[in-house]
Amino acid sequence: MLNQSASLGYVPYGVIGVIGPWNYPVFTPMGSLAYALAAGNAVVFKPSEYTPAVGTWLRDSFVRAGGPAGVFEVVTGLGATGAALCRAGVDKVAFTGSTATGKAVMAACAESLTPVVIEAGGKDALLVDEDADLDAAAEAAVWGAYSNAGQTCIGIERVYAHTRVYDRFVEKVAERTAELRAGVDDAARLGPMTMPRQGDVVRAHVADALAHGGTLRVGTAPGGGSTLQPVLLVGVGEESTAVREETFGPTLVVNRVASMEEAVDRANAVRYGLSGSVFSRRRGRELAARLRGGMVAINSVIAFAAVPALPFGGVGDSGFGRIHGADGLREFAYARAITRQRFPLLTLTTMRRTPGVDRIVERIIRALYG
Repeated sequence: MLNQSASLGYVPYGVIGVIGPWNYPVFTPMGSLAYALAAGNAVVFKPSEYTPAVGTWLRDSFVRAGGPAGVFEVVTGLGATGAALCRAGVDKVAFTGSTATGKAVMAACAESLTPVVIEAGGKDALLVDEDADLDAAAEAAVWGAYSNAGQTCIGIERVYAHTRVYDRFVEKVAERTAELRAGVDDAARLGPMTMPRQGDVVRAHVADALAHGGTLRVGTAPGGGSTLQPVLLVGVGEESTAVREETFGPTLVVNRVASMEEAVDRANAVRYGLSGSVFSRRRGRELAARLRGGMVAINSVIAFAAVPALPFGGVGDSGFGRIHGADGLREFAYARAITRQRFPLLTLTTMRRTPGVDRIVERIIRALYG
């Protein structure tokens, strides 16, 4: 193909449908909205039914900043509105939310082969090696588990700590957890659950953890209502839903492991693969490379989300596709390859090709490749 010049370009899809979550209603959908717009698309944004005013505020902010009014549209409503958006003829859909809803979005989009980006749930683990800075690891575990009342897809729901530091680590986490209080007053460090039914999930997971050998290290079995106090569980059986399924509430499970190899195996044993964290002075990069997931923080938590150049997304039941970074920009454009003939050469794509041409091609191949 010496006579051909080749080029690769990225072409915007046209119109991107974005379905956003309620837990981070500005930060999370912006990873799709801003990148879709930057790639040259128009967007139709369906915010969560719990945060419709935030969605319209984002649209109005875009217009105030000088964006064309018709390029960024908002539709509000319940799940039926999201389903209608999937079937409305948009060219791609970017969804952030639960795994179950992500599957429903995929099913609706499959009817028209509309491509999708799915950023779904997680069951992220933090690994604490025997040489870790335990104070820093404990601070990170508590922040990762309880900030936003645990309603964070990249939050920490499980910790696997090396047996040589396990007891000391648990003490530090327990001390910090005991300082926290959930409420609706200004002094409260945690707020209530956004969705009342999510409290039922938290209660069920804590009950199952206790049924599978777990111990309440801090807190009590959560009662009714939406304001749930933080719970620290230790020694929970790995088959428990509190270990294997996304809780999305103010709970944390800390389990003992004999080695970091065991910690990696347990961390990777769930169906999710979103992100994780490793605290280790010597083996941080090695252990991070072995975790199944799209993002890992070493000696910190959630740091990757604050680096705009890094792609954000997971594997398995945590979804596929990426937002943020160069990968996120290309997610909202499709590749178009173009070749152009610069000068005539041997023409092989003709029904009149002669045996003489074949012999010449054979000699060229032998000269080039032996």
